[in-house]
Amino acid sequence: MNPIEDEPERDATRLGAITRLFELAARTLHSAGHSHGLYPAQWTALRYLASAAPGQRTSSALARFQQMAIGPVTRSVRVLIEKGLVVKGGSAGHHRSERLDLTPRGRALLDEDPLLAVDSNLKRLAPDDLFLLSSVLGRIIATLHPRDEEAGAPGLEAAFDDADDVRR
Repeated sequence: MNPIEDEPERDATRLGAITRLFELAARTLHSAGHSHGLYPAQWTALRYLASAAPGQRTSSALARFQQMAIGPVTRSVRVLIEKGLVVKGGSAGHHRSERLDLTPRGRALLDEDPLLAVDSNLKRLAPDDLFLLSSVLGRIIATLHPRDEEAGAPGLEAAFDDADDVRR
């Protein structure tokens, strides 16, 4: 057997294994989001509200960010309000949109964010590895979910810029 002829098959097997690891990581992250009585989408909402500009802290902006219909997002927001984690903060400055703000309890809960364990592991990576990982993840996300410019993740570009700055 010619080892060169076997390479494409071996590469496809490796790529498949990496894809399955990526899927397992995504599922594990999703499962970790079922904590402190919240669902993953509710954690995402808390993170979004903690980092979005005041004018973007609305149910409709959150729905665009999560790439979800407004109905389910509105229900999630209602639950977060009922749990005392979010409050309506007045007009968001356009149309009838109401600004959503985290309560002190909501901000405190973010100290228990299940993703902090991932942050802890990522801090151990070398700057070049962080840059590579952020680039690859960004391309995967862009491939799976072409992004609406208005729905951009707050801080996502900054994270890539930070990784690039660290790399230089």
